Amino acid sequence: MKKIIFAGILLLICFSSCTEDENLFMSNGTITGIDIRECSCCGGYFIDINDSTYRFYTIPAGSDVQLQNPNFPIYVKLDWAKADTVCLGDEIKVLRIGKR
Repeated sequence: MKKIIFAGILLLICFSSCTEDENLFMSNGTITGIDIRECSCCGGYFIDINDSTYRFYTIPAGSDVQLQNPNFPIYVKLDWAKADTVCLGDEIKVLRIGKR
């Protein structure tokens, strides 16, 4: 009987440790500054992700990253996707973001 109880507890521990961490993010990035160029496709913020520089315009509400009076660089973790409508080709949409 002790062996059955021990095996049951062992299985319970194994299954409970197999949960995914919902807090994992797709990438790490660094928000480096504001795009102040004066062109029809310019504006937003520059962000470096995996040795490439992209731009984004907004972040999701409720994130802990503040872009009002920021001190750059801002080190972040984020989920992102290429923007649906692109002008210069470097635009992304930030799906989820948090400070590192």
